[in-house]
Amino acid sequence: MNFWLDALIVLVILANLRVLGASRLDACIKTVAFQGALLGLLPVLAHLDSLNARLLFQAGISTFLKAAVFPWLLGKALREAGLQREVEPFVGFTTSLAAGVLFLGAALWIGVRLPLTDSKAAAALAPAALFTIFVGLFIMVSRRKALSQVLGYLILENGIYAFGMAFAEKQPLLVELGILLDVFMAVFVMGIAIYHISREFDHLDADRMSTLKD
Repeated sequence: MNFWLDALIVLVILANLRVLGASRLDACIKTVAFQGALLGLLPVLAHLDSLNARLLFQAGISTFLKAAVFPWLLGKALREAGLQREVEPFVGFTTSLAAGVLFLGAALWIGVRLPLTDSKAAAALAPAALFTIFVGLFIMVSRRKALSQVLGYLILENGIYAFGMAFAEKQPLLVELGILLDVFMAVFVMGIAIYHISREFDHLDADRMSTLKD
């Protein structure tokens, strides 16, 4: 496995920990954008010895969506909602970091027990992908703001994407682009929903929506 792929995996893990411990939503968006850019390059770094037009096209599209389009949509929603920080999450930031360390340990434990191929890249990517999935799910259920929950969804998708690159190297390009299109539409719709929630209720605390009555 090459040095650049090792560095990418380490940076993806650090980005997850950064999001778990950050309260500023703009910083979280930039961190998720950085993680998306790293994972957009994953097809190239994982297959340096067998590069082709399909891999380069996939890397370009993935990087553009994950590092530019999705963060722009979320940044626009953030500005329109007038938010700055995630205040009083269900799980505090220090506890979230501690949970992140546990998630990383669990991901490593599960990763070494998966029926991997002979690819060293797959063996290294699997724990990082699982860790990213765990963090995404945790962010979705531990944060109050709808925007933070959308970030959790994007982190979850990043983990699924990395997991797919580790175990489905020969998947058709049409399937890969279809998944990215689904995520694009989900983030687009979520951005609209965030705007309307903020306009109608003057906040984005998703837990308060459970108190709505007819």
